[in-house]
Amino acid sequence: MSQQTNGNGPLSGLKVLEFGQIAAGPFAGLLFADLGADVVKVERPDTGDGMRQWPPFLTSGEGEPFSANFSSLNRNKRSITVDFNSPQQLSRLRALCAKADIIVENYRPGVLGKFGLDYGTLSADNPKLVYCSISGYGQDGPYAHKGAFDVTIQAFSGLMSVTGEETGEPVKCGVPVADFVAGLYGAYTVLAAVLRAVRTGKGAYIDTPMLASVLGISALQTSEYYGTGSAPKRLGSAHPRNAPYQGFRGSDKPFVIAAGNDKLWAEVCDAVGMPALANDPRFAKQSDRARHQKELAALLQEVFSRKTAAEWLAEFDRRGVPCAPINDFADILHDPTIADSGLLHELRLPNGTRTTTVGYPVKLSGFQFRIDKAPPLKGEHNDVIFNEWGASTDE
Repeated sequence: MSQQTNGNGPLSGLKVLEFGQIAAGPFAGLLFADLGADVVKVERPDTGDGMRQWPPFLTSGEGEPFSANFSSLNRNKRSITVDFNSPQQLSRLRALCAKADIIVENYRPGVLGKFGLDYGTLSADNPKLVYCSISGYGQDGPYAHKGAFDVTIQAFSGLMSVTGEETGEPVKCGVPVADFVAGLYGAYTVLAAVLRAVRTGKGAYIDTPMLASVLGISALQTSEYYGTGSAPKRLGSAHPRNAPYQGFRGSDKPFVIAAGNDKLWAEVCDAVGMPALANDPRFAKQSDRARHQKELAALLQEVFSRKTAAEWLAEFDRRGVPCAPINDFADILHDPTIADSGLLHELRLPNGTRTTTVGYPVKLSGFQFRIDKAPPLKGEHNDVIFNEWGASTDE
């Protein structure tokens, strides 16, 4: 099949230019690429996307070491390099932008505008263009030019204040939530704008702040503040309005249970051999259990320490109580159910090595995800993109 796109993807035929680096922009680009769009990374000729320098590196005898981190966000894409300081190369790039349906970028606000690569300039020649900017704090306002990385947004947004043990210091989430949620919001809004452009012929500019995106997914915490006037606190693995809904420790290792209603709570009481707890005034209703959850956790933990985590998990599964082991990534990536689900895919890298990657996680009828293109070498497609997109100009 054509090397341009996954032909059966629902986004097949869309042309996307990704001025992306590290995580947020490239993740948005990955979402388009995995669903069949032709996504072309625009990189600097010297370093390219900074994530190319992130370990771990996979090596073989066929080429230079290749970043596994970079590979995870850049499969199914192609790459060109452009020197923005070269008038000739910049002119060719603008001609390419005139052929794009979508542009995604996550430079600091104003940077691309210095080169005439901003939405106002490009949309004059391409009225249906949908242009998405992802930044730390948005394109306007007093924070617009403030530097941002995932950890600073987690701190600024309040996310770190509710993450960690109650008596400990705030900690960041181990997954770069701010980067990835901004990519998700950006990609989702882009497709909404593309649908509108099809109807009206008019594209759109999309300003996607990482800070606002994290606040967007913090609906329970923000509503708690507006409802009580008090900022939510760290609770470790516990829940402010539900119990038992947290981590406990068996005789060997930890596990989690989530008895999210009175019926499930009664099953927990029977499982631990203390049915009378179900009618204890401290624990009879969900609100009571949440208010007295430290006492409740102490009572349960004493019992849980008598059996292994696996024994308790089997018992709760039998009773229909949501529960889980606390896996590390080695555990979950070797879980037979994950292996059999089709989520994991072999990924061949440009240097001949092979690795495993997590594919597109959502199943869509009439579409089968696949990896058509390896993550690209920097500038690998300089000689073909302009001709394929019909954007050739004189050198």
